[in-house]
Amino acid sequence: MVRRMRRLAVLTVGGLAALLLSLTVAQPAPAAPKSPPAGVDITGDGLAEPLRLRAEHHPDHVKAIVDQVSARALVRQSGSPKKAALGPKYTVVVLAGDVPKQTYDLYPKAVGGPRVFRPAKQPDSRKTTAAWFLGRVSMSETLRTAGVPLERTYESVSGGIGGGERIIPEEALNPAQDLNEAFGDLRRLLLLNVAVVLVITLGLAGIALLVRRRTR
Repeated sequence: MVRRMRRLAVLTVGGLAALLLSLTVAQPAPAAPKSPPAGVDITGDGLAEPLRLRAEHHPDHVKAIVDQVSARALVRQSGSPKKAALGPKYTVVVLAGDVPKQTYDLYPKAVGGPRVFRPAKQPDSRKTTAAWFLGRVSMSETLRTAGVPLERTYESVSGGIGGGERIIPEEALNPAQDLNEAFGDLRRLLLLNVAVVLVITLGLAGIALLVRRRTR
């Protein structure tokens, strides 16, 4: 009987140790990154022909332009601004390969801060609604460095009506990911506590059984 209890205790402790090791070491596989846009086409005031930027030749410019129209960076505006207050207009078409997928109208010199307009009619025929958004204050300088003929401006790093560049990286602003990690750590801690309690209980049971056998 004593040998059986010892063997059971050893097997239980070993199984719990393996379980805890797998929970501690194993990490969920990261999601596959989305393929970046292949490029953007820009047309508008002062451009005799479309400005065609491709990721393979101008990756930084393409990323900067796409960031200006990213849904995560846009804040929707109630109502429509007055046309006279918008200033020069630049249409940005985002491409996937050679296929146009999205289009936006950018107004970097709008009174009160840059504006972005999303037309209801999109190149990929997806259903959406026309909407105005507050743009980033860096819009004018981003377009200028990409090749749009705009005067140089000195925008602030952050703040402004249209919002600025984020000082904290976009990846760091992910509360869902932080919450999942917190729950994962809590689960591992609870399982560790349960395992410790079971090991102690089995140890005490084994000691009690040995004492009982010797006192008979």
